[in-house]
Amino acid sequence: MFRRLNLCALLLVAAALPAAAAPAPGGGDDAPAWLKAAAAAPAPAYDKDVAGVVVNDESVVTVGEDGRSTKTTTFAVRLLTRAGFGRAAAVAHYDTDNGGKVVELRAWLVRPDGTVKKYGKDDTLDRIADTSSLYDESRVKVIDAGRDAEIGAVFGYQATIEERPWFPQAEWWFQSDMPSLVSRFTLVLPAGWRAAGSVFNAPRLEPAVSGASYTWEMRGLPRFEPEPSGPSVRSLAARLAVKYGPPSAAASAALRGFDTWADVSRWYAELADPQAAPDDPLALKARELTAGAKTELEKIRAIGRYVQNLQYVSIQVGIGGWRPHAAARTFARQYGDCKDKATLMRAMLRSVRLDSYAVLIYSGDRTRVREDWVSPGQFNHCIVAVRVSDETQAASVVRHPSLGRLLVFDATDPSTPVGDLPDHEQGSFALVAAGGEGALVRMPVTPPEENMVRREVEAGLTAEGALTATLRERREGQAAADARRAFKGLAAPDYTRVIERWVSAGATGARFSRIMPADGPSDGRFDLEVEFTAERYGQTMQDRLLVFKPAVFLRGADVRLSGAARRHPVVLESQGFTETVRVRLPEGFEVDEVPDPLKVDAEFGSYTASYEVRDGQLLYTRSLVQRAATIPADKSADVRAFYGRVRASEEAPVVLARK
Repeated sequence: MFRRLNLCALLLVAAALPAAAAPAPGGGDDAPAWLKAAAAAPAPAYDKDVAGVVVNDESVVTVGEDGRSTKTTTFAVRLLTRAGFGRAAAVAHYDTDNGGKVVELRAWLVRPDGTVKKYGKDDTLDRIADTSSLYDESRVKVIDAGRDAEIGAVFGYQATIEERPWFPQAEWWFQSDMPSLVSRFTLVLPAGWRAAGSVFNAPRLEPAVSGASYTWEMRGLPRFEPEPSGPSVRSLAARLAVKYGPPSAAASAALRGFDTWADVSRWYAELADPQAAPDDPLALKARELTAGAKTELEKIRAIGRYVQNLQYVSIQVGIGGWRPHAAARTFARQYGDCKDKATLMRAMLRSVRLDSYAVLIYSGDRTRVREDWVSPGQFNHCIVAVRVSDETQAASVVRHPSLGRLLVFDATDPSTPVGDLPDHEQGSFALVAAGGEGALVRMPVTPPEENMVRREVEAGLTAEGALTATLRERREGQAAADARRAFKGLAAPDYTRVIERWVSAGATGARFSRIMPADGPSDGRFDLEVEFTAERYGQTMQDRLLVFKPAVFLRGADVRLSGAARRHPVVLESQGFTETVRVRLPEGFEVDEVPDPLKVDAEFGSYTASYEVRDGQLLYTRSLVQRAATIPADKSADVRAFYGRVRASEEAPVVLARK
């Protein structure tokens, strides 16, 4: 990943007031005046599960004529429960490759009795920002006061950071999952410079302007409570995006910034394209991999599988972690991060005469990238787009306005094969970096038919209620990727226990004779076969009735909404499910009662369930089609009612009676 973008704080390319104007801390263990004021500020009463309330959150930025900046941040949080103690931490991010350094980092804990504990250099930990990276020039200094925290205490810190931002842009998040009394961002520019800001997820907000100083402020912000099947906090929180600089005629190349997405495309193509040049060993390997391929899709799949299987290792060096290593280096060393893998794949494709482009995307939140905020700072991940002809048909093909049909592929995700995309990237905006032809393109959303779970169950029931069953399941698309991810991520005994728990949730006391997974990453499928016996599956009543549920297995991904009033939209993923269950009925019994068949239709999907008795067998079928959708909060009752009817149907029993 691009290290700069893993944490929102790293997006702040702004700075702060000059040192002389910054708030001055008191001597000894006394708290500074700004923190005392924040600690004394009255706060509303909150529900007992609110971990804390932010009483001050401010960043003041000063930019010099040469583009260098100094940022001073002051932050304070009142701790309301023990769950909030983890928020008693000071964090200061800086980047050594752009001259970044932490000039000051100090923190204080104001206890409920008014005494103060001060933290400084001896309490500070300095480490790389992304601990998953082997090497990273983006670093973070941290003071953790959680061990000293008390309910009712106020923790505050002040950090001053100097750096030269890579782009004349800044972002500020006004909100988090805690309520905030005041959140303020100030940008101080040289005389004659201008700033323009956009606020997302909130009403339009104009800055208070005084000369070359711009201030955006929000007060009384509520917390964001996570809701089942809800959007991420980051996609809901109010945030500010600011572009600044001198008049265009006076701006140097470093301070000119980006006016269009084509500008960003040209910038990144100039960084990445030269690194995608193949050398002879790399080209030879590409030709070997594709020697037996008969179509361009088979060539892409062969190369995609190879690159996917390389070890992910992140070594972030230079230009904020944006420039990939040369493809020849990545091939020789057999490891790399997302942009290294994308670059290697592009070089290998080029060796077999297939054109491709780097694609910048945000991994983890499909709503993160905004079309009207032209900034590379919105991305944290790099994937590949391959130019394909009409003969190549795949769910991940998009049409570019000038480049034509592009097959998009994430070479970093080891569980999603060529032709598909991880569902957290589907539907998001991504930038195809193709020089002046580059454009922001909406990623495809695969239909439910491409994300299927197909299940067949053959079972027999005895007069005593014992069930012997064989499950055969085939998963496709993202349903297969989820299963593959679990299969690869666990040792064999642990994976077996996961399957046993899943089956036992529907068939208590199940005893297993066979659990056989079969991964088919080349065709995107994942198969599972399970054989078991559950001695007490059916319940006997008065030695005359036998009651059992034909829905032996949990369906899988489900949508469960609480009964409380919904505050945020319901996010539904694309999925399909079909199951056929054949149960041999015990000798001497006949079906006395079956549930009513069900057919439910909604704008976001449909569900059916049916029953048939024939030749001593009960045939039970159910199917679900759920389309990817974001349902407004005021329509969440429709989703709740839909899945309420589905679950009621799946819990309904069949009643057998002795003849």
